[in-house]
Amino acid sequence: MLQTSTEFRELRDGLASEITNPIDLEQLLAIVRRQWRVVAGFALAAILVGGLFLLTATPRFTSTSGILIDEGNQKIVDQMTAVTGVLEDEGQVLSQVELLKSEKIALAVSKNLDLENNDMFVNGKPGMLSGAIQTVRSVIDPRVWFGSEPPAATDTQIQRGIVEQLLAGLGVTRVGRSYVLEISYTSPDPALSASIAKAYAEAYLADQLDSKYEATRRASGWLNDRIAELRQKSLEADTAVQKFRAEKGLIATDGMLITDQQLAQLNTQLMAARAESANAEAKFNRIKSILDSGDLDAAVTESIESDVISELRTKFLDASRKQADIAGRLGANHVQAARLRSAMGEYKRLMFEELSRIAQSYQSTNQVALSHQKSIEQQVAAAMGVSATANDAQVQLRELQRESETYKNLYQTFLQRYQESIQQQSFPVTEARIITNPAIAEKPSSPKKPLVLAVACLAGMLLGAGVAGLREFRDRFYRTGDQVSETLGLEFLGSVPLANAVPLATPNVFDLPPQSVVKANSVSSYVLEHPLSAFAETLRSAKMAIDVSTPGGKGKVVGIVSALPGEGKSSISVNLGELLAQGSRVLLIDADLRNPGATRQLGRHAERGILEALQGAPLSELLLFDAETGMAFLPAVIRRRIPHSAEMLTSGAMARLLTLAASEFDYVILDLPPIVPVVDARAVAALVDTYLLVVEWGKTARGLVKRTMQHNPTIAKRCAGVILNKVDAQKMKLYRQFGSSEFYHARYASYYRE
Repeated sequence: MLQTSTEFRELRDGLASEITNPIDLEQLLAIVRRQWRVVAGFALAAILVGGLFLLTATPRFTSTSGILIDEGNQKIVDQMTAVTGVLEDEGQVLSQVELLKSEKIALAVSKNLDLENNDMFVNGKPGMLSGAIQTVRSVIDPRVWFGSEPPAATDTQIQRGIVEQLLAGLGVTRVGRSYVLEISYTSPDPALSASIAKAYAEAYLADQLDSKYEATRRASGWLNDRIAELRQKSLEADTAVQKFRAEKGLIATDGMLITDQQLAQLNTQLMAARAESANAEAKFNRIKSILDSGDLDAAVTESIESDVISELRTKFLDASRKQADIAGRLGANHVQAARLRSAMGEYKRLMFEELSRIAQSYQSTNQVALSHQKSIEQQVAAAMGVSATANDAQVQLRELQRESETYKNLYQTFLQRYQESIQQQSFPVTEARIITNPAIAEKPSSPKKPLVLAVACLAGMLLGAGVAGLREFRDRFYRTGDQVSETLGLEFLGSVPLANAVPLATPNVFDLPPQSVVKANSVSSYVLEHPLSAFAETLRSAKMAIDVSTPGGKGKVVGIVSALPGEGKSSISVNLGELLAQGSRVLLIDADLRNPGATRQLGRHAERGILEALQGAPLSELLLFDAETGMAFLPAVIRRRIPHSAEMLTSGAMARLLTLAASEFDYVILDLPPIVPVVDARAVAALVDTYLLVVEWGKTARGLVKRTMQHNPTIAKRCAGVILNKVDAQKMKLYRQFGSSEFYHARYASYYRE
């Protein structure tokens, strides 16, 4: 459990780190190359399912009817009656949509078409799929098993079922922002769809007429009652007004009381008298001021109004002009000049006498005007007293008049609307009309084959993409050398293709040379049979890494390990030994005392091996040799379970054995047990010069190998490199990214001969 949770956290952390990295287009293309078959497979399967659905689904036909909510008719209705409203906003139009979807309209359609007895509507056309579903339901119905019949449906339940079925096939939409409502109905029968769509439009119009007639009828009854009440109220209010007038003596003509009219006339006369008195007084004061000042020039205005003064002034001016002329020529003391000045003085005296006479006339006029003004003021004061008394009574009179006018206006308004509602009952108008009659559909509206197939294909692709993504998420194995270098920090030595293990015929032991190896399958000799293969080239790279990591002339002890069993380390050990033995002295020791894989490949016939060597038996008597390469092999002959294999590998006898082998051989290869299940490989680390790590391609999790090397720093430090084993060459093509060594495999594949 702990290991599983640790692996999950490792996978989660790895996924998070990849998500935070920028999108790699090459990586995405590689994923597409790897998973396109999965996506295509799911898409094809979905298309097949969609095709099966199209073959078994019942075709359905749709007929459409159009209704226009006509504002022109509505205006006629509004002119005739105020009971109905005007469809002015979107909310009211959408309310008509909901009305069409109501149960009331559905029941009217059901009644008009007698759908309860229409077998096509009730039962429809069962398709293959629906028929199969109905058959399955009847088989699994427990009531059928016990022979009980379902209870008969009531009329209410039948009507409810019809309404639900009608609403299920009904579609009502508003066309854009217009006042057009589109009614569509879908059913397996095209003729039935057309008749139901038409019936819905007609039922809606009939409902509109009925609702208006009913509203007008209710309004007429209510108005009739109100008219009778208002008539009585109006008569009572008008009688109260007339009675109050008679009691208070408020006699009026042309809408005004006589006292008010008299007061208004007296006020007008008073204003005129005051104006006249003021004018006379002003003239008298002006004449008086002229007389007091003695200024002849100030008398110009009055002289213009008086003929006498005008004539005297003319003579005065003529004498003044002549006097000035004589005085200028003959001197101011001339007799004629003096005579003229005397005449001028006489003219001036006469003018002032005339002004005095005019002043006396103005004074008399002023006195008459003042007397007339005082008389009118006395009459106004008397009339105001009478009017003040009448005004107190008029307050109550006006209140009675307002009440009377209110009842009179209400009575006239209600009487007019009553007459309009009476006319409306005989002339019903609806604001809706049918503009499109439904036609019988020639082609089914559903299922839409291209759309169904497209949706099925898209759904399949999405599902396939999800499965492909899950596969990519779960694919946390080693696929490329870059992954090895990035996660482990070790040198990638190469990939070993998956080789077919062909069993070999077991030869007669007596026909073989003494101490010869007996190979169980063709994999044991693959590097010999294919010396120019990628398999052999990877092992040559491993040899170079071993030589670089352990310089010196003495024998090199090389440990071949893997993280898990079954990764092919024994096959790598055997073939590496065969390769090295072609130019060096090589000893291959099967040090896996619990599962000796190398012994099964080379020495099944052996009777003694490493256990006997550790017990002191001569090494030369225990070795097996490859007749072709001369490689020596020390098998592990296990006849019973060895519980303390780690102690044996770390014993002094093992150290002496390896020292002896290193002195006699150039390379000592140890086929060690896997690291994760047992501790043998870690225990013998002190005796090993360098390691080669074998990882199975596409099988061993990266997180597991990484943690294994982190927990075994000695092995990781001495590891010369990593070999990816059992590589599927065909699948490997899907993991080649631009710039990687695998991407150029086709270019240097000509150097290999498999």
